[in-house]
Amino acid sequence: MKLIMRSEFDDLRLNPNHAYDTDSNGDKQVVKIYCGEKLIAKKITHKKSIRYFGVKEYRQYLQEVR
Repeated sequence: MKLIMRSEFDDLRLNPNHAYDTDSNGDKQVVKIYCGEKLIAKKITHKKSIRYFGVKEYRQYLQEVR
């Protein structure tokens, strides 16, 4: 996985064809986005740090949301 921009992560999350789930453990939160059974992106929030990650081919899952 590699770092991606927040807007790209939001585009993946808002896509109606994708599902996501959330895990919380203390002060760490992970949001994972799936296309079918495949994990395509995740957001990790640890204290005040937020990082967005996507698989190498995440761009093929992007779409315009308007």
